[in-house]
Amino acid sequence: MQTNLEKIRAEAESELAAAKDAADIERWRNKFLGRKDGAVVQILRGLAQMPIDERKAVGEAANSLKVALEAALATKEDAAKREALAGQPESSKVDVTLPGVQPAIGRYHPITQTMREIVGAFSSMGFQAVEGPEVEIDYYNFEALNIPKGHPARDMFDTFWVDYKNDKGERAMLLRTHTSPMQIRVMEKQKPPVRVVVSGKVFRYEATDATHESIFHQVEGLAVDDNLSLADLKGTLYEFARRLFGADRKVRFRCDYFPFVEPGVDMAIDCFNCGGQGCRICKETGWLEIMGAGMVHPSVLERVGYDSKQYTGLAFGIGVERVAMLKYGIDDIRHFYANDMRFLRQF
Repeated sequence: MQTNLEKIRAEAESELAAAKDAADIERWRNKFLGRKDGAVVQILRGLAQMPIDERKAVGEAANSLKVALEAALATKEDAAKREALAGQPESSKVDVTLPGVQPAIGRYHPITQTMREIVGAFSSMGFQAVEGPEVEIDYYNFEALNIPKGHPARDMFDTFWVDYKNDKGERAMLLRTHTSPMQIRVMEKQKPPVRVVVSGKVFRYEATDATHESIFHQVEGLAVDDNLSLADLKGTLYEFARRLFGADRKVRFRCDYFPFVEPGVDMAIDCFNCGGQGCRICKETGWLEIMGAGMVHPSVLERVGYDSKQYTGLAFGIGVERVAMLKYGIDDIRHFYANDMRFLRQF
């Protein structure tokens, strides 16, 4: 048996030295160290049939041979790996001493950031955030907001109409021109008190310039309760301006017309670019309008079943892009949608 072990050792060392690749090494492993048919394993299994006086010596010799062959195998595999790496082209090698590459981490788009800040400011004042459909019907976008068919105010909204007509052959579906339709949907389902803000995209068929885009974002607010007044509206919007722009920012309210509020106002903030002196961004006025607002028209309340003698409401619509321009000092609204990573990484 000792002679057989020596023959196995000599044969194993010779064949391992002749092995040229991973396949040869694997065949060698199965032949000599395999768990089922390996030569060394066969000897160890046969120990039980040997005389007791030979069993110990043969077992020690077989285990010693197994350990030696396993060590030789590990050395051969390491040498084969180094040879394979040395044969690779220089371009495929990896320099493990180089510093790691920091992966790029995604961020919110600046408009998304601004919209979340606006909604967060009003949420902290007790408003509930809701969303509505971007494809609307004429009733919610116009008629329920006190803008019936043929009303001159429809000219204020350059509308994208969807290729759909109602039973009367009239255009009845459109891409919403403001987020106000959701006010009606909320009031139809909820009794006062109501306090909601609606955020999302709106669409208008108009030319673009430094302060206008055909697709932009609004945050609409609505509050309905007993005895709300214009003072409540001004106080709410002043607080919003302080939270987003700081206490020293100048705010201006002026009378304005919106068919779904009475009285109506617009709110503007002093131009960041010229400090109120007048420039192309503010169209030489010194102010940038960021929202329209007012007290909800009684006929709008009556349409949803509210008693306009008991309840009053305040509403406002904020242009998110204009707020972002003010907040970050951007001189052209079109920068937000140019997909220039050098610009977007600043936020």
